[in-house]
Amino acid sequence: MAMSMGPDANSPQRPLGERFLGLFTEVRPGEATTALLMFVNVFLILCAYYFVKPLREGWISISDIGGLSKMEVKAYTSFAQSLFLLFVVAWYGRLAGRLNRVTLITRATLFCISNLVIFWFLQPGFFFTALPFSGIAFYVWVGMFGVFVVAQFWTFCADVYTDERGKRLLPLIAIGATSGAVAGSWIVSQLVDSGIVDTKMLLLLATVPLFVSIWLTRIVEKRESGTNLPAADEARQDEHAESILSSAKFVLLSRFLLTAALVTLLTNWVNTNGENLLFRVIQETLATQAAGQGVTDSSALLEFTRDGTTAFYGDFYFWVNTVALLLQAFVASRLLKYGGFATIALMLPVIALLSYTAMALLPVLAIVKMMKIAENATDYSINNTARHVLWLPVSSATKFRGKPAIDTLYVRLGDGLAAITVLIGVQMLAMSTRSFFVFNVMLVICWLAFSLMMVREHRKATDAMARSE
Repeated sequence: MAMSMGPDANSPQRPLGERFLGLFTEVRPGEATTALLMFVNVFLILCAYYFVKPLREGWISISDIGGLSKMEVKAYTSFAQSLFLLFVVAWYGRLAGRLNRVTLITRATLFCISNLVIFWFLQPGFFFTALPFSGIAFYVWVGMFGVFVVAQFWTFCADVYTDERGKRLLPLIAIGATSGAVAGSWIVSQLVDSGIVDTKMLLLLATVPLFVSIWLTRIVEKRESGTNLPAADEARQDEHAESILSSAKFVLLSRFLLTAALVTLLTNWVNTNGENLLFRVIQETLATQAAGQGVTDSSALLEFTRDGTTAFYGDFYFWVNTVALLLQAFVASRLLKYGGFATIALMLPVIALLSYTAMALLPVLAIVKMMKIAENATDYSINNTARHVLWLPVSSATKFRGKPAIDTLYVRLGDGLAAITVLIGVQMLAMSTRSFFVFNVMLVICWLAFSLMMVREHRKATDAMARSE
């Protein structure tokens, strides 16, 4: 059923903000100001995140560990980050049980800002030549940054908006998030490529939108009435942590949950393998370019590699987020409407199969970059929609017991398998880049097979729900 915008949605008597937002969703009188504040808030948060994220790749590219290739360092660090996040989430949950929401958000964001200043000071080639393991520590920290700042914003949204208002306004605010990711990626690419801002200053630059974000959060808090009680109940957090462990066994008892878990595992395994291989191709390309330009001095080579990697990822993330924004805005809902769940659920593995086949045939940077943009953009838009739609026809008990286990344990298992893939492929089999891509093609075929099984289980669950109504 089409959503009604209301007869006066574009009335000249309404404020300009409400009329503008009414082009995208139903905005009722008095809602526009808070919605715009939230839109700008998440826009700035994602801008800051994408100032930092490309630098993470640049810093890890020069964090050498004896006996390990650059791809191994990245893969093993990514897995360590996944394990670290489990402890961070538990710690953050305990804080949420004791602090009101605005205090929690302010302190967590200020903590991240202070860390940005510390890492700015520790950057290689700045005050220190190269501190051992600093790039690895920064890589792990960026994962925590995403949990502390990005995730807490959406928790704040869910706390501010009721269910009815949230269904109307959260999709609009989500456009601000995707737009902020696009803007942040583009700004980094432009600033680094043009030489306007040195890569060393990106960390300090990222603190500016975060300070503004705190200010906007406090404005929204004052505007929106509420109890401002602790963000979560500590006892419930403990029960939730226990339920995740018990739900791991529960997943094995349901074919629906088992296929969903295996698809999640394979999706993450394939995508993380692809990210590691993209990083490897970038480093091989930069090494060739450095040799061709006569860059041989060790400090100059480190700067060349770091700046080249940072600039590449700034441009790469810009295109991923831009394509994802277009797909989310104009394609995802139409595919779901006319093709159903099967179409959106199978879209990503089909694109991944075509992409990794192309990369295996021609593993050069231009092809790998283009194919990874297609894969990641589809994952962030169409497949993200599929992940939400998947759970609609199942019971609340199944959702709350199975989904947390799948979203934590099976995602992390995919990261672990990707790290093991690099370990075996590099240290034991000495696989070429092309061979890694061929292995990913085989994984995608398994992923596609389990996706077909998941679609069938989803159809059964939908039919069962229709019969029970």
